[in-house]
Amino acid sequence: MPINSAFQRAITVGILLLITFVVFSHYLSWLATQLLFATMLITGVSGLLYAREAARGYGPGALGGAFTGGICALIGIGVAVLLGDAPAFTLGPAPEIVLVIGTAICVAMGAIGGLFGQLDAVLNGRA
Repeated sequence: MPINSAFQRAITVGILLLITFVVFSHYLSWLATQLLFATMLITGVSGLLYAREAARGYGPGALGGAFTGGICALIGIGVAVLLGDAPAFTLGPAPEIVLVIGTAICVAMGAIGGLFGQLDAVLNGRA
């Protein structure tokens, strides 16, 4: 599987899931309390999807997962900030700080997802 194709698919899935969740949480207040957790989960899954499909090793899997998680989070949290839902992430900082901190957290989650994706590729004999 070409790396670019795996990267594009993982980012596409992550962005679509994040934007869907952000829009739903904008209109459903009970869902808005889970926005940070869902963002972390979705970026981790996008990192996992990339590394599992690319199967290039633990280092490249974690690095690619970090990039996919960061790109997805930047767009998803950016949409939340534009909708005015940024205070749902934390208790008070400016939306710009939320964007930076949230993206940094999701980069780490994408890297962790990438490690687990590579582990899955190794266990299934694709690496």
